[in-house]
Amino acid sequence: MIEEKPRTARGRDSRGCDFRGDDVVVAEDLARDLAAVVVLDATVLFPKPRFDGDYRPESGRSIWGRAHIPGAVHIDLLGEFSAPDGPLHFTRPDPEHLSAELARIGVGPGTDIVVYDAGEMTWASRVWWMLRNIGIRARVLDGGLARWTELGLPLSSEESAPPAAIEPAKVTDHGLWRDRDDVLGVSAGSESGTLLCALDPEQFAGTATTRYARRGRIPGSLNLPAKRLLGAGVLRPRTELAALSEAVLSGTEQPLIVYCGGGVSACLVALALVRTGHDDVAVYDGSLAEWTADPTLPMISDEGGNR
Repeated sequence: MIEEKPRTARGRDSRGCDFRGDDVVVAEDLARDLAAVVVLDATVLFPKPRFDGDYRPESGRSIWGRAHIPGAVHIDLLGEFSAPDGPLHFTRPDPEHLSAELARIGVGPGTDIVVYDAGEMTWASRVWWMLRNIGIRARVLDGGLARWTELGLPLSSEESAPPAAIEPAKVTDHGLWRDRDDVLGVSAGSESGTLLCALDPEQFAGTATTRYARRGRIPGSLNLPAKRLLGAGVLRPRTELAALSEAVLSGTEQPLIVYCGGGVSACLVALALVRTGHDDVAVYDGSLAEWTADPTLPMISDEGGNR
């Protein structure tokens, strides 16, 4: 692990912003310590839907091939970093599979890991959550590739060899994911907890085109849009994140189960919640991709009530 360098002031990062702790790293600090970390590019291409049900995720390796942070290893969240026989496009792999894939690229519990993407930090946050669930520490690059590029920091198109493979670590599932039955219990009121939707308000309301089989939200859900947690492409300061989450979650029951369309944007919300002190947070992996595909499961839309 690298030693933390002195900062401009106590509790501040190199931009003079609130210190983002062990979960997030700013581009300036990563650039300074780049040789000492393993950088993972988690980019996935996910075009906006042209019509309801238009679901087209693609590997982001082509973007990585054109320009990436020097030495970054692209990991395919639609391929080897998903469950081999998963029912959805990128179902989480089991802990042993994930540990083995990480070991193949030289990553284990003792590795200093930074994850980024070329989007809005959601894919990087999903990898961060996957690693957190098996007890491997990682940090998300604040602002991702966009801010790195904006600062004029170096880029590469070369395919450098990943770190040498290591023995897979023995890992434990820490229970940070939830599945359909867990969500159904909370929605029906038979289990305690709060459902939190990370989609935009229009998608939550069911008034916008959706990638999924049906529009709307799971009954009983609250809405904390992932995009609202970003300002100028980076995470808002902790105080702002706390205020945004408190405005939605005040007085709610634990645990908090966050979902979105495919279990990706939900992980950015989970990152923000963890950073503001919430310690009973889980992510519904299948999210609406799974939920809306089953016509027996209820959906609510502002345009059409129950669906």
